[in-house]
Order: sequence, then structure tokens, then C-alpha cells
Amino acid sequence: MRATRYSGAARVLFAALSVVFALSPAARAAGEKSYVMKISIATVGDALHQYAKDYAAAVEKDSGGRIKAEIYPSSELGSIQQQAEGVQFGAIQCQIVPPEFLAGIDERFEVLTAPGLVRSIADGQRLAANPAVRQLMLGLGVAKGLHGVALFMTSLSVIVATQPIRHLADFKGKKIRIFASQFQRVAMQRLDAIPKPMTLGEVLPALQDNALDGAVSALTVLSPMQFQKAAKYATEIDQPAIFGIVEVSSKWYGSLPTDLQQIIDKDAAARAVAINAQTTAINDQARRAWVAGGGELISLPANEQSAILQMLASVGADVSKTKPLLNAAYKIVTDAAK
Repeated sequence: MRATRYSGAARVLFAALSVVFALSPAARAAGEKSYVMKISIATVGDALHQYAKDYAAAVEKDSGGRIKAEIYPSSELGSIQQQAEGVQFGAIQCQIVPPEFLAGIDERFEVLTAPGLVRSIADGQRLAANPAVRQLMLGLGVAKGLHGVALFMTSLSVIVATQPIRHLADFKGKKIRIFASQFQRVAMQRLDAIPKPMTLGEVLPALQDNALDGAVSALTVLSPMQFQKAAKYATEIDQPAIFGIVEVSSKWYGSLPTDLQQIIDKDAAARAVAINAQTTAINDQARRAWVAGGGELISLPANEQSAILQMLASVGADVSKTKPLLNAAYKIVTDAAK
């Protein structure tokens, strides 16, 4: 009789402890499904890469490990186009990329590359934080399998070249790599250069083979990849501004429980604000590393830099005027930039 009473008490105690354990966060997390989040970028060591690392750490922490984030820099998962397709179809869960590289999905993705929108990193940060701009840019891929979660400023442009570009006249006849953007194409043509759209992976071989004379990009991208060994001269033209957009696979996002969806959205937005404090330092370090690696930084004479801005001021309006959707998007970003 005594043993029976003890067994009954033990059973009650065991049942009570089981309920407590089942209700604990650790137990719930242990018993719930986990999800892999592959984050793909084309670059390494720049603001896009830093954002990816910060975002990955945040979602893993806030999800209690239910989201396992994996970062794939340097186009390890394929070209930028292949990465975008992977996100659309759910094979890749997240891509972080300058938005103009998604112009094949919707040409309005390239609107932020219109010259003259911003003239400093601080200007770009304010533009990326503007509610109307964020709503526009993050919503562009909704019908194409993309769930936009963040937009942020990364850097201003430079042109790296095999021969120095010290004056406006030096652009004439130069074959310059551009992003796949109508705005950049027209801008280069106005400078009497020959625009050559290319992905990042194609640029270094083209410079080495003399298929290119120079390339538009950011020192934060080119310096860690030691581009100065092929094209040591970096002319800081500051146009266009370069942003980063964070796109999550709609297919994967839709498979997540509501609480994890909220973490994906919340942490992406929070990291887009937090990266601003690091961006200037990342850019300054890239400039120092460029020179330390044997590169040269060049600024155009002030009057010629002003002349470039005047020459390019109407590019955005001219490119978009015959395209109603693009024109409406351009108006949103120019109104915000003012």
C-alpha cells in the first residue's frame, strides 16, 4: 500500500514536471521545426557582407536557433541573376544586392541608380529610410516571388581604370563597365564613354584582357578583391550612389510560422538602420586599403566635377519620360531626395 501511494505521487510529480518542461521556451524550440536560411551576396568584405553577417546573427538569436543562417559571399551560389532566380523559386532564401541588378525582374529596381539623387553617404541613408522610397522599392518584387525586407545605403561610386582618368576629357572613348542600368548607360554616353554592362565576376578578366578600360563600382567592393593590381587608378566621381536591397524568397517566407516571419521582417529593418553607423568606417577603410595595396585615388578638378553633375542632371527624367511606371518611380525618389 505504501509503495502504491509512492508510485502515484511520483506519477503526479512527473506529469507536473512534464507540463512545466513542455511550456518552457527551450523545450518548445527543441520540439519545433528548424529552417535553413541561405543568404547570398556577390561581394565580400563590404557593407553588403557586413549586413549579411549582422542579419544572420540577429535572426538566429531571435529565433532561438530555429532559423539556421548560412552566408554565401563572392557569388558562391552563382551569378547575381542565378541568385535572384534561386530566391524566386525558393532554392535560396535571401539575396542582398544593389537593386539595379534586379532590373530584369522589374525595371523600376534601377531607379536609385539615376545620377544626382544623392551626393553623400548621409544623403543616401536619408533616402533609403524615406517611407515612400522604402514602400516603392521593397514592393517591386511582390508579384515575382520576392519579399523585400530592407533597403540601405552602401557607398558612392568610383571608376577604376587601367589608365588615369584625371579630367572630364579622359572619359572620351573609354570602355567602362556599368551595372545593367539604363540610367548608367545614358550617363556614360553623355561623358563620351562606351558603356559595357557586366556582372562583377566578369570585370576583372575584362580589365586584364584590355576588353575594358575601366569599371564603375565601389571601393568597398573592389579593394578587398585587390582590383588595384589590374586597374590601380580610382577616380571618385561619387555618381551614382550604390544601395543594397534585401530580398527574401516569398515561397520560403510563406512556409514560416508567423512568429518567424515577424523576426525576418523586424531584424531586417533593424539591421538596415544599424549598418548606417558602420558604413562610413567601411568606406574609409576601403580607401586606405586601396592606397596601401598600390592604388591611387583621384578627384576631378572641382569645376569639372560640377560640370559632370550638370551634364547628368537630366538623365533620370530623360530615361523615364516615355515609361509611365518608371517615371512615377523616379518622381517618388526625386521628391524624397529633395
